[in-house]
Amino acid sequence: MYDDILIPTDGSETISETLAHGLPIAEHNDATVHSLYVVDSRVTAAATDETGPELEASLEDEGREAVADVADRADRRGLEAVTDVRKGTPSKAILEYADEHGIDLIVIGTRGKSPREKIASLGSVSERVVDNAEIPVFVVRDVGGAD
Repeated sequence: MYDDILIPTDGSETISETLAHGLPIAEHNDATVHSLYVVDSRVTAAATDETGPELEASLEDEGREAVADVADRADRRGLEAVTDVRKGTPSKAILEYADEHGIDLIVIGTRGKSPREKIASLGSVSERVVDNAEIPVFVVRDVGGAD
């Protein structure tokens, strides 16, 4: 049913819970696991000219480590893994990646923000992905509260 599964990561501890659900689905379907980290262009654009390049490089390094961790966990289960680090708006970049790579399912984590937090952050990446995806999205709530 699923040949390619996208598991986006932001490098946080939430990924452990997301992988606990996403990797078994991939195993059951002998699917390729795609891991994507998005360097949020809104964050880097807000940096000063002096700190912007350093911040972007730091986030790209963080992203490479985050997707490598997902690929390592997939590999330990005998799954093929593909990784990518992109710049952009996270929800848009996730959906663009899914479209470009023929992704069949997105497995994404969320920590379950309070209404006040949702207003402060203008919603969440996972909500925007769910609202705009044309493919199934499996949302994993991190009951530990880390995000």
